Amino acid sequence: MGKVIFYITVLSLLVLPVLVQGQTSFGIRGGYSVSSMSYRTSAGRPQISTSGISAPTFAFVMEHFSGKNAGIQIEVQYLTLGFSQTDTLLKGTNRTELNYLKMPVLSNFYVGKGGRFHIKIGPHFGYLLNATDVSRDFEGPLFLPTYGQPGDDPRRFMYGLTGGAGLSTLFGKSTLEGDLRLSYEFGRPETQDRIFDMTSTNIELTITYLFQALKSKSQN
Repeated sequence: MGKVIFYITVLSLLVLPVLVQGQTSFGIRGGYSVSSMSYRTSAGRPQISTSGISAPTFAFVMEHFSGKNAGIQIEVQYLTLGFSQTDTLLKGTNRTELNYLKMPVLSNFYVGKGGRFHIKIGPHFGYLLNATDVSRDFEGPLFLPTYGQPGDDPRRFMYGLTGGAGLSTLFGKSTLEGDLRLSYEFGRPETQDRIFDMTSTNIELTITYLFQALKSKSQN
């Protein structure tokens, strides 16, 4: 049932902006992301930070403008989050990758004409496709647990806040954008209380190509 509700929501949000007046463009976004996790093993313990992992990311994008310098951008994105944790005493590395289908719903604000500065901010939602423990060299109560093993049962639903800024340029009906984004996850994959608290952040550096597909008569 959760999957059905998720995909219905995606479809509804993709179709709804096309029904109102404005300008609509479709395109693709691609680049690299770097994610990391911080956690506390129990209440009162200091926070422990893990090393970031980098991975390619790509998305299908719909951008809709109902005003001159403001609009909405909706994406269906493939994204890898996770952590890499090295211990010098145990001489090993634990690395886990979590692959998500993520949907940012962002408000867009632009300044300028041909070459424009933009800010994008809004919530995102997602669904965990799979979890893989790439390497597991040590265990212990002070380290993050596995998420790709039988019985781990990681939480599938993700949600958080995404914000970023960048530059874009227009040429004909096409738009080329460069973005730097930061995402913060409010959800966490842990469902068995093996870790007291954990947070995940993600930085993305991407390029987007958009092509204008629809335009209301009032804007022609």
